[in-house]
Amino acid sequence: MPQPLNIPGKRVRMTKWIHGRLCVARVEVEAVVPDEDPSEPCLEPATVKWLDELQRLADAGNVDALEQHGEVFVRRSA
Repeated sequence: MPQPLNIPGKRVRMTKWIHGRLCVARVEVEAVVPDEDPSEPCLEPATVKWLDELQRLADAGNVDALEQHGEVFVRRSA
């Protein structure tokens, strides 16, 4: 998980889902509710980049790498 910046506000944990063709991953990220606009939690740039990397792993079907970051659910045919 990326290191947070010093954005003033309350730190909260959020669940994000990464959808790939073969799998779906659930990861926990840290968000911040800014003091200046507490209407909703925001993701910091480093967290967004990390989620982009996880999306690339999901798109490539790299389940083993995704499992290092969260819970992975593999799609199976009926």
